[in-house]
Amino acid sequence: MNKRLYIIRYLFTLILFVCSAELPAQTGRLSGSVVSAVGPLSSATIAINYKGKILAADTSGNFSIGNINYGKLQLHITAAGYLPFDSVFLFDGNTPSLIINMQQDNSLVDEVVISGTMKAVSKMSSPIPVEVYTPAFFKKNPTPNIFEGLQLVNGVQPQLNCNVCNTGDIHINGMEGPYTMILIDGMPVVSSLSTVYGLSGIPNSIVKRIEIVKGPASTLYGSEAVGGLINIITKDAVSADRLKLDLSGTSVGEINADISSGYTLNKVSGLLGINYFNYQQRRDINNDNFTDIALQNRISVFNKWSTALSSSVKTTLALRYIYENRWGGEMQWQEKFRGSDSVYGESVVTKRVEVLNTTSFGKYSSLDFSYNYHRQQSFYGTVKYFATQQVAFAQWKWSKTIQSHDLLVGIPLRYTFYDDNTPGTATVDGRNKADNSFLPGIFVQDEWALNKKLTMLSGLRYDYNSQHGSIITPRLSFKYSPNHTNTIRLSGGNGYRVVNLFTEDHAALTGAREVVIVSALKPEQSWNGNINYSSFIRHSSGFINLDISGFYTYFTNKIVGDYFTDATKIIYDNLDGYAVSKGITINTDFSFSNSLKIMAGATLMDVYQVNKTTDGKMIRTPQLFAPKLSGTFTASYTLPKVNVVVDLTGKLNGPMYLPVVPGDFRDEQSPWYCIMNLQLVKSFTTGFELYAGVKNLLDFIPSNPLLHPDDPFNKAGGKYFDAAGNPRADTNPNGYTFDPSYNYGPVQGTKVFAGLRWQIK
Repeated sequence: MNKRLYIIRYLFTLILFVCSAELPAQTGRLSGSVVSAVGPLSSATIAINYKGKILAADTSGNFSIGNINYGKLQLHITAAGYLPFDSVFLFDGNTPSLIINMQQDNSLVDEVVISGTMKAVSKMSSPIPVEVYTPAFFKKNPTPNIFEGLQLVNGVQPQLNCNVCNTGDIHINGMEGPYTMILIDGMPVVSSLSTVYGLSGIPNSIVKRIEIVKGPASTLYGSEAVGGLINIITKDAVSADRLKLDLSGTSVGEINADISSGYTLNKVSGLLGINYFNYQQRRDINNDNFTDIALQNRISVFNKWSTALSSSVKTTLALRYIYENRWGGEMQWQEKFRGSDSVYGESVVTKRVEVLNTTSFGKYSSLDFSYNYHRQQSFYGTVKYFATQQVAFAQWKWSKTIQSHDLLVGIPLRYTFYDDNTPGTATVDGRNKADNSFLPGIFVQDEWALNKKLTMLSGLRYDYNSQHGSIITPRLSFKYSPNHTNTIRLSGGNGYRVVNLFTEDHAALTGAREVVIVSALKPEQSWNGNINYSSFIRHSSGFINLDISGFYTYFTNKIVGDYFTDATKIIYDNLDGYAVSKGITINTDFSFSNSLKIMAGATLMDVYQVNKTTDGKMIRTPQLFAPKLSGTFTASYTLPKVNVVVDLTGKLNGPMYLPVVPGDFRDEQSPWYCIMNLQLVKSFTTGFELYAGVKNLLDFIPSNPLLHPDDPFNKAGGKYFDAAGNPRADTNPNGYTFDPSYNYGPVQGTKVFAGLRWQIK
């Protein structure tokens, strides 16, 4: 009986099992939103049962996923800057839409930075003020290169140096581009010759963040870091996204493609980044018979590998190749006119290779190495400029914490080879001699925690330049933090710069003016003081970040180009006097729970030089291209009903002095102007993102950027031509000659842009 009952029970159980196998499991849709005290979190990642289904929240922080089996669920949510959220609950058809309130991690105000002290520390802990900008910031105004993207950074001005070929450099606090050092992963890869073009060839998709230090940083980074530095930190190959694609175009014919991919081969993690930019439309909206924007064809390929050689030795190797062909000039210019005086054009062909390597040996020491080869073949009208530069850099670093002292010791070595066809490498008898320079050095830094609130940073660097001898650069900084959200920093230091004129000043190459070097140029020196206050303020509707800095820099031996003494010449010499850059800069960041986010900043500065004349008088001259007042702003808001983000961005520039000639009909100062941009972004749960907008909403166009454009070769001797092509003396009483150096904004006007992004995490 018991056996029969057992068989019946077994058969009954088997029938139930078979029947249940034939019926589909009950499923439903799980929906919700991820929010925080500052609003929706579009960066949140939602995982169901950890290794099960994973999706990302949309721009409004919402998520929805179907075909979820009824029963017990494990929910795991992460977002950058917030503590992870974990929950286990029973899911059925009656489960309401979830509202997940994420708690902010304290690291939100403690972003990791390395540029200030050459060590990875939190931003709030760094004795040196460092500004950090992530790719999310630059997406608010998408640009095809980092050079253009930096226009939204307060106190940083991407400055065009020529209205024909549209090359440029980066000014910090009013100081010219050569005073700004450009680093990639902490190494001086972008050298003086390539500063003009190097920033235009870094794929945006490989950038993890950009760190900016304003003020001399020569104690750690040596020559060129006099005005400040920009450190481009690339993404880690280990944690890179599987795929990121960004395709965009504009109404004037610009096409940009940016792609990156993370991959793993055995024990090696890799990151591949490719950028391609093309612009081939000849436009002349101001009717001066010159292209408004230089035509460009550029490709950049970046590959980075990371691996562990042993349990204590890890290494990272990166390679980058850039090819760019650009030209600007008269509308009828063709390749066959390159270097001739038939039709004026400025044609620049650049090829560049970079190698970067970092190897860490345990916790305390590391070895950095970089090498770059840069070849530029250019014609500025009939002026030929062919140049080759090679820079090899190696640096050993050792760091260790001993009681309350955080020590850092470094031994850098830099070798520079430079050769061109200009007087810069010419001997007295007219022969060409390439320039070779060695720059070995040593630096020591001590970060001393006097107590929990006060930290002192002292540093000293010694360099021996093979051409200029010994150079010593000290610095001293203090940081006082009464609590976790307020910090006061006081810094002072010395900077120096060794000059290579022809690689740094494009105006010397245009052929429009004769270059005159009065005497052997000496290295420039500077002393800088900086006081900074930063605060993180929470309120019921969100938070406010506040950052205020005052700066003062005093220069001696400053090399200046005199555009005014003779309209046909640029006269270079060390300043017989001094130069000053001083001012105050304010950055604010407001975030509200209704998804509104506003960032605004302003810089008030006074940059000038005081020079002694031949009769002993001291004459004050304002710095060119340095507006006394400038500002930036970004405002973002999410429209919840349509799940669209609206970004309004802009840069306001006050009047700046420009290089005019005697009797110039153009104003010696630019007008007030604002470049404003509008963007709409729509994200989808599939990983796609569409964006479109308008740049230069106010349609601002600089007036008369070129002087005497009808005679770029000055064949008429400063006269104008009549309809028959003959020179007319009566129409040019001031004897104007061709000059493209009156630059304060791109001649492009309003344009529409649209793009598509696709990401696989």
